[in-house]
Amino acid sequence: MADDQPDGTGAEPEAGSKSTEPGEQDRAAVRDTYDRIASHFASTREYPWPEVEAFVDDHGGLEAPGVGLDLGCGNCRHAELLAGVPDLETVVGVDASRCLLETGRERAGERGFDVELCQGDASTLPLAADAVELAVYVATLHHLPTASVRRESLDELARVLSPNGRALVSAWSTAHDRFDADGTGEGFDTTVEWTLPGGETVDRFYHIYAPEEFERQLERSDLEVVDWELSSGNCYATVAGADGSARRDR
Repeated sequence: MADDQPDGTGAEPEAGSKSTEPGEQDRAAVRDTYDRIASHFASTREYPWPEVEAFVDDHGGLEAPGVGLDLGCGNCRHAELLAGVPDLETVVGVDASRCLLETGRERAGERGFDVELCQGDASTLPLAADAVELAVYVATLHHLPTASVRRESLDELARVLSPNGRALVSAWSTAHDRFDADGTGEGFDTTVEWTLPGGETVDRFYHIYAPEEFERQLERSDLEVVDWELSSGNCYATVAGADGSARRDR
């Protein structure tokens, strides 16, 4: 379900902070939303983000062969980057939307790169512990509809990262000038419209992170924060997986 930058293709955010946390039904609604818009959405997501290209360039020299992971892979534009890393034996793309995965399968076939695609949940990844050497988890975390599920997904990323593995995590941020940050250090839930070619609009759920909140949630997870920054209205963090003995509830 990887989305674009806040100033990219898509529509304006609507007011509508949620007063109650969504449940399982709402997680299914997020999946169904992306199934509904998948073809049009994928057609507007042609190129990888510069931040992801820089991350792969910086961390593509692996200490050992392993698995690459594109979590929330959408149409696999970033899985394609990972597929070009010589020491990655396998690249796995995981997304909740079966229809988006189909667009990724089509892209891989057209462009001639290999990726193993799996419909799955970011909080329960179908991968062994310590299996992943390089991962991209961009523009997906903010679509998970509860704080607890977002935290679980970060812990799950930590579980599958190898001791020397690295991942790039991103989320939309209140630091972008389209949002009204209130200075409390907390984010908010909202919906953002997607407009289909016929004019129909579809609401998409977002949690917009305050930068302090993003950093705090990462630090409370099982991930080790290597560095983080704000870029193009997004929070970005390069993270490592904690050693298994260090994983804990915080």
